[in-house]
Amino acid sequence: MNYTYILRCRDGTLYTGWTNDIEKRMKAHNEGKGAKYTRARRPVKLVYCEEFETKAEAMKRECAIKRMRREAKERLIMKKPPAGL
Repeated sequence: MNYTYILRCRDGTLYTGWTNDIEKRMKAHNEGKGAKYTRARRPVKLVYCEEFETKAEAMKRECAIKRMRREAKERLIMKKPPAGL
């Protein structure tokens, strides 16, 4: 399974990414081993997640979300919070 996700950083900013192991990726972000952007903004919290069958689908969705304005991302987060994490 592949995932597109949004994190809320300690400073309130949002970070969007994709992974094939969401739990491992969250751990990496919060240990400072994830994206350069999130290293100085820890801890981060998973606020949105979607599942996809293929890496290509997840990456395409990541690009689409990154093009959204912050207000649209916040609406997306409010509609579908992550389950179980």
